[in-house]
Amino acid sequence: MAARTLRKLQDRDEWAEMREGFLASRDGATLQPALTQAVDGVVREAFDASSAVRFPICVMAVSGFGRGDLYPYSDADIALICEADALTPQLKDAVSQFLNLVRQQGVRPNHRLTTIEDCLELRERSIDTSIGLLDRRLVAGDRALGAKAERELSAFFSKHAQKVCQHICELAKARHARYRGTPFHLEPDVREAPGGSRDLRLLGALSRLSPGQAGLDDSLELSAQWIASLRCYLHYRAGDDHNLFDADSQAELSAADPKFSLTAYFEAARRIFNAARRALESFDKSSSLLESFRALQSRLSNHEFTVSREHVFLCKASELAADPMMAFRLAEFIAQHGIAPAPETERRLEAERASIAAFCAQPQPIWSSLKTTLAQPHAPMALRMLRDVSVLGAMMPEWAAIEGKPPADADHRYTMDENALASIEGITELRAPADALRQRFAELLSEVEDLPALMFALLMQNSSGDVAREASRRIQAPDASQEIVRFLVERQSELSGAASGRDLDNPVTLRLLAGKVGTVERLKLLTAMSYARLSALDDDATTGFRLEQLWRTYSATQHELMQELETDRINTPPEDMPAYAAFLKGFPLRYLRSRTAADIEGDARLYEQSRPTGVAVKIERLEGVYRMTIAARDAPFLFASFAGAISSFGLDIVKAEAFSNSRGAILDTFVFIDPKRTLELNPSESERLHDLILRVARGKTDATRLLRNRGRSDSKKRTVMSEVRFDSEACETATLVEIVTEDRQGLLFSLATVFSSNGCNIDVVLIDTKGHKAIDVFYVAQEGKKLSPETQEALKEKILEVC
Repeated sequence: MAARTLRKLQDRDEWAEMREGFLASRDGATLQPALTQAVDGVVREAFDASSAVRFPICVMAVSGFGRGDLYPYSDADIALICEADALTPQLKDAVSQFLNLVRQQGVRPNHRLTTIEDCLELRERSIDTSIGLLDRRLVAGDRALGAKAERELSAFFSKHAQKVCQHICELAKARHARYRGTPFHLEPDVREAPGGSRDLRLLGALSRLSPGQAGLDDSLELSAQWIASLRCYLHYRAGDDHNLFDADSQAELSAADPKFSLTAYFEAARRIFNAARRALESFDKSSSLLESFRALQSRLSNHEFTVSREHVFLCKASELAADPMMAFRLAEFIAQHGIAPAPETERRLEAERASIAAFCAQPQPIWSSLKTTLAQPHAPMALRMLRDVSVLGAMMPEWAAIEGKPPADADHRYTMDENALASIEGITELRAPADALRQRFAELLSEVEDLPALMFALLMQNSSGDVAREASRRIQAPDASQEIVRFLVERQSELSGAASGRDLDNPVTLRLLAGKVGTVERLKLLTAMSYARLSALDDDATTGFRLEQLWRTYSATQHELMQELETDRINTPPEDMPAYAAFLKGFPLRYLRSRTAADIEGDARLYEQSRPTGVAVKIERLEGVYRMTIAARDAPFLFASFAGAISSFGLDIVKAEAFSNSRGAILDTFVFIDPKRTLELNPSESERLHDLILRVARGKTDATRLLRNRGRSDSKKRTVMSEVRFDSEACETATLVEIVTEDRQGLLFSLATVFSSNGCNIDVVLIDTKGHKAIDVFYVAQEGKKLSPETQEALKEKILEVC
């Protein structure tokens, strides 16, 4: 039978009318049924005009075409179904003629010629095609055969619903992973990306296969219509099956219709992705290992949260409105245990956004809970959960201001909020570093002073330093943490900028950089922040090179700061501190950089108190630690004696500094923990420790005797190898000695005693302890000169012995 000449769809009046109508209304909900009806007509006309009409075959619209989910330049998914004995060469020729006629009319058929038997098999290589048969309807051909195929397919999908669901979920999770599991792309693919058309298809398929699975609610229906309208626009704009909402189309469409902005896209996509994510969790089949682990998870339940089916449920959900802090405690629980909230839990949080926002609008003691969350191994999971349900923005208005906003840095492909969360993930991934380079950064991270402040600064990295500090003040973070947050946000680009555009071999460059950073502690924090921001570049090919440059910058700046401990002294006190001139003169510049104005005022008062008697002591209890500050006249063995006295009480020194001014006065600071709660449970012991330090300073007690009966740590249990490094180039008058070793009680006393007993004078001390690792820096001189090579060798042997 000769084929009739058919008019191309794009040349028909109805096509032009549909296009003009859509561009005027931008209403995809009206356009899609019209498109489907038009393509139905093309398929029927082509079939009737081809020789295929003579064969026992039926034409079914499947997948998007079957659902009526067509777009102006979409392929038309067609299944041509026949009985096995009818699949002859003549039928194939007739089908080819039919498909050519369809193409001639401007419709691209995505076809599959198959038998009913083949349709009833699930094959790994063609699983997507099989899943497409879920949405099907007869368009042309043998009606009796179509009815038979419908009966067989309905029975097949009913029988294998669980297996099909499993395949659908695996495909969706793999697709989400390709897009880093987030809808917050700056140029999203509105078909494939999380929160796009594919996720709507996922929700529809799961709801059809499971009677208990809810379909699209009203809000999701509106979001689906919005996404459909956007895709229709992108197709008409490109004249092709183009689904990328790129920068040019964003600018053009938002100018013509503000409701089609990137922000609006994110609102719709987040809603769809949340629904898809929850549906996946509901259908995710647990492995036998997870099944056996459920009993253990249930033991994690407490009076507020119940763990069931690998999800966290609220025990008393109705109390959330009256107790918004429950949301913070939930985040703590998730961050600690790595168990996702149940969909019901997320929906309850969404319902209480307003009450949480009202609570957090005023200063609240939130930091104590938030810092626990930020320090936990699964902090990113908890933060993403809060972001995904729009609660993180309710908790922090500063976060709400950046959600869905593009960053100024062209290196990034994600929004400001997504980049911030990705950088926090970069920090937590250092718990299991992927290579030797990242192992270096992991070790550095273990040495930072205030991990929660670093993580909070990463959350606030898109704000100004002042805004970030105000946010930390409102949630009642300690002053020191507030200052760290401000510094990190304000200086976040210093190291990466120096690494990429400065001559690090130039002493002037390093001196300027060290001056901006201020202290070694801040340098470590800033390096960790820079690492996190680089790690968020989504596997950028240059990331490895940039990290190498960052490490080189860190190393060079650390060396410069170590030199300045001894060489940079206060000669002229700051103009705003004239009253403290005598006290400050001669101290290292580090003292000013590492102290707040209140700290300096308190130290100056202590110095004045010490002048009549030669010594004054102050003991303060801080968060989880004690801090002892001692002002006294300098004397041999004094620092070692103080360290010994503190250790004799069973207290563990975790940080120490020793400075001296030009008047021969010393200011020693020790931070220690009380593992046996001796001072807490026995207040009189604090007085006894205070009196002991006074006696030691006046030479009335020998600290060596106090520690004589205390044992050493077992070297067989050592996890940190001891290292001793001497640097005589650091300054003109003293030698820098850096010691890294396993921490133990009394270690600082032992080290300081080695120097003092060998006729060495300790000018500056900087002691830090992280976990089991002690990192101690001493500036040491002998008879006013640097240590000779022979003295260095002798000292090294004795230091390693006491380590």
